[in-house]
Amino acid sequence: MANTERPTHRRPIRWYILVFLAPATLIYTIFAIYPILESLRLSLFQANENGATFEGLANYARLIQEPYWAEQFWNAFKNNVLLFLMHMLIQNPIALALAALLSVPTLKGAAVYRTILFLPTLLSVVVVGFIWQLILSPLWGVTPAFMNFLGVGSFFKPWLGLESSALVTVTLISIWQYVGIPLMLFYAALLNVPEETIEAARIDGLNGWWIFWKVKLPLILPSLGLVGILTYIGNFTASFDLIYSIQGGLAGPDYSTDVMGTFLFRTFFGFQAQLGDVYMGATVASALFFIILIGVALYLFGVQRRLQRYES
Repeated sequence: MANTERPTHRRPIRWYILVFLAPATLIYTIFAIYPILESLRLSLFQANENGATFEGLANYARLIQEPYWAEQFWNAFKNNVLLFLMHMLIQNPIALALAALLSVPTLKGAAVYRTILFLPTLLSVVVVGFIWQLILSPLWGVTPAFMNFLGVGSFFKPWLGLESSALVTVTLISIWQYVGIPLMLFYAALLNVPEETIEAARIDGLNGWWIFWKVKLPLILPSLGLVGILTYIGNFTASFDLIYSIQGGLAGPDYSTDVMGTFLFRTFFGFQAQLGDVYMGATVASALFFIILIGVALYLFGVQRRLQRYES
């Protein structure tokens, strides 16, 4: 009786995929995954005379309950939330409006405008901080003279030196520097809107801004969500450098611009009279990791799922 079974052919293992992924995976593991895991491990220990002892979650309890640590932690967390909200409510709407204007086919010089708006993003954070310190300085800055020239000099205040306005001022500087990033993301999303859809909207009687609100905006909702979560992550991880360059490690005045990044820096490395504590620094870093993780999880399982259902 003849064998009617067809010979099975195994798919060849594509070893070249592993070869191409290995360098990036190795670098990411060494410089990202390993530090996170090591921070999580160190956060479970406390220093003593003999080195360190395992204390479990005691450091986290100290961070949120002990007055010395809790006051700094909750102040930094509150400022980070305010920073994020101001970027969401000011930066992203401005970026969306500018992207909508730049995507108008009849606009002349759009490439020049895109370059000008994106240029501050390419500048060094240290340079930006130093420049804005000079601009806003009440002693030698150009702002007081310029406001006097406009006849509104009485409204000038040392905004970086006042607790009530320092965080808002730093946030506006950050928005000026980084508005180009969401602008380009929105601009790319608007360019990908099918021209057939826009023509159909014109046939239905829509024109101008109505096409944007009724057609383009719903189609770029995934990009809005992506920019939102990137803004969240960026404000909790990348806000340290600008604040440190402008306000210093103490994030003055009186910690009014203190964020999780500057708090982590002082706790881990120490600053002036404050001594560094590796284990409490790792606890702050781990707490920041969990804060970001919770926000990303809410986005993935909440916002993104709704956007996917909306698209389908």
